[in-house]
Order: sequence, then C-alpha cells, then structure tokens
Amino acid sequence: MSRERKIIVNALTRVEGEGALHIRLDGDEIDDVRLSIYEPPRFFEALLRGRSIEEVPDITARICGICPVAYQMSSVHALESALNITVTPEIRALRRLLYCGEWIESHALHVFLLSAPDFFGCASGIELTKQFPQQINDGLRVRKVGNALLEILGGRAIHPVNVRVGGFHRMPSREELTPLLSELEWALAAAIELADWVAGFSFPTFDATCELIAMHHPDEYSMNQGQIASTQFPTFDVDKYEQHFSEDQVAHSTALQSTRRGQTSSYLLGPLARVALNRDQLSPQAFALAKKICPVSVTQNRFASILARMIEVVSCLEESIATIQSYETANQAFVPYVVQSGFGCAATEAPRGLLYHHYEISDDGRVAGAKIVPPTSQNQRQIEFDLRGYLPQLIRESDQTIANECEKLIRTYDPCISCSSHFLTVHVVRN
Repeated sequence: MSRERKIIVNALTRVEGEGALHIRLDGDEIDDVRLSIYEPPRFFEALLRGRSIEEVPDITARICGICPVAYQMSSVHALESALNITVTPEIRALRRLLYCGEWIESHALHVFLLSAPDFFGCASGIELTKQFPQQINDGLRVRKVGNALLEILGGRAIHPVNVRVGGFHRMPSREELTPLLSELEWALAAAIELADWVAGFSFPTFDATCELIAMHHPDEYSMNQGQIASTQFPTFDVDKYEQHFSEDQVAHSTALQSTRRGQTSSYLLGPLARVALNRDQLSPQAFALAKKICPVSVTQNRFASILARMIEVVSCLEESIATIQSYETANQAFVPYVVQSGFGCAATEAPRGLLYHHYEISDDGRVAGAKIVPPTSQNQRQIEFDLRGYLPQLIRESDQTIANECEKLIRTYDPCISCSSHFLTVHVVRN
C-alpha cells in the first residue's frame, strides 16, 4: 500500500520573489528535496553589455529594492579595480556609512516583520504587533534610521542614485549628517534592548555543520573590502573567486547553484557566517552583545541567524555614530579616471551574504562582459541540504506542520529570490 503524501503550499509568504519547494517522502525516508525557483530570469548581465560604465551603478541598483547598495558597491569596486582607481579615505568611509544604512534597514525589516512572527506562530508582522506593539514599533523606527542614511548618502532610500564610479556624484555636508546623531544614538540603545528580547525567543534545535564563508578584513567588520574567508579552507583574495567556485544550472531552478569548484559540497553565506568569522572585528558594543546572546556554539543553528542580524544592526549603528561624529565636509566627491580596457572583479557583503561581480571593459568605456553571483543563488543548494537535515524531526507531523516548519527554516536565510533568478510553493509527496 502506498504511503505517499503530497503537501502543497501555493506561495511561501514573507520572502522576496517567487518559487516552489518540492519534497518527496517515502514513508519515513526522504526521496527528494528541490528548491524550484521559477521566477523569470532577470537578464541583468546581458542588459549591461554595451552600456557605458557610468550607467552600471544605476542599473545594478535596480536588481533589488531591498539591497541595492550591495549591487552598486560590488559593481563600482569591480569597475574601479579594472581602471586602477583608488578612492580617498573620505569616500571609502562614506561608502561604509551608506552600507551601514542598508544593513540596518534590511536586517530590521527581516527581524521584525518577516522572521520574528515565526517564533510566535503569527502569520504576519501585523499580527505580531498586536502582541508586542512596543518592540515592533521600535524595530521599525530603527529601520527608519537606516533609510534616513540611504536618503542622505544615496539620494533616496530605494534604488539610490548618488553612487558613481570613483566615488559619489555629491558629497553630503556635515550639517546634513549631524542631525541624525540623536536618532542613531536612540536606535543603538533600542537595538541592544531589542536584541535581548529576540534572544529570549524559543529557538528550534537544528545544528547543521557546514562550511561558512564570508568576507574578512583584519581591521574592520568586512562589508565592501577584504578577502574571502572560510571555516574549513584557507583565506584567499577575491580575484581568485572563480578558481574556487563554479555555478551550475539545475533543471528545477532559474537560479544557478554554486558549489566549490570540482566538488558537490554546498556552503552557507550571510549573518551567521559573518559573525562566526569576523567576531573580533565587531564594534565594541556589538562584540559584547555577541558574547552574551550568540556564542560560537550557536552559529551553526540556522534559526539563530536572527540573533546575528541584531548583532550586525548594533555594530552598524555604532559605526555610523562614530563616522558622523568625525566627519568633516569633503570637497572631492569622486576620483577622476581615464577610461581604458581592462578586467576587474570585487565582492561585498550584501545583507544576505557575499555578492560577487566581475566586468570586462572595452577601450571606449563600455561593458564587454559581466558576471554577477548573488548570495541567494549561492545559498540555494545549502538550503536544500538543510531541509533534508531538518525533515527527519518533522516526518511524523501533519502535512500542514511540515509545510509551516519548512517555510520557517527557509525564511531564516532571508532569501532574495528575485536577485537570484538567472522561491516558494511547497509540494510534499509521500509514498
């Protein structure tokens, strides 16, 4: 007699993008787990070919409305590498400040509206607000501070327009930034208190050891510069990325899946990996918070990623305050450069993990070739692997419980499916 069961959830909620999860079970055995990303390909790499390099930052910002700065920073760093451009310390500091704004707003959105509801059986952030109005409202106020940084430095909060090759179109004045200090200081104190609240959640037990990968810089918490570090392999320079990783098309996904070159092993990117590999580079208050709520022993529990995000929010707020306090209005908005043919690559840390770009430039300053590897496409294979590891403790549960718990696990990665397609209806088949 067949013991096949089929579970279908037509849309995975509280993630960005579209796709499906297919699970086939044969009794207590797991036959197959597939993330079927069916969102149409975005074709940004093809769209960039033939475009002037000056257009690239504005085009790549449109890849994602939640993490546009990551795409802009990766693109300008790669183009600057090709053109041998070194920006001034002032430009570099303001780029990190812009990146801080994105991490604050993206992490706060995920923690308070997308992930936290799962810990209380709520279907939405609005439903959770009925139970915890103060915490959710404070969390959204923290997010608003991140958006304010994006508006001043990027020209607007969504798809910023002030970033260019060599720097910025316009540098902000000190008078524009200093009014943010009081709200940033409030947000820092609030974020630490909110982190304690999040640490009190009841966390599912799911420790799944795998390779963690993140950018690493010896002198700062890596956002937009550094080498690529791993918990299992030696650190290497970003220009060796394509020697270490490869992308493959799978039949069930419009997103390419990444693996270690020549291997089938998957790896994990994102906040948990960054905190595990860069703990010593956190800001002072974030470092103390990490020791308190996220010891090294929990960094393999996928559900603890919400803790890592709160730690990074605190670190970004503390860095933002320090940067603005020491900032004097800079006159040089960008470094002039001479267009030439060349090749350049770069990686930065999007909120969801390492984002890699490379570009080939022609003599007339146009893009001859482009490659973009988003973090969610790199995490996709590991998500499938983790679902296989998590399902055995769910297999005796009802179909609806299995579907709900799988959705919760997937949401811990904060997948950006639209970025990855080049994510989710759930189908479970039981034999």
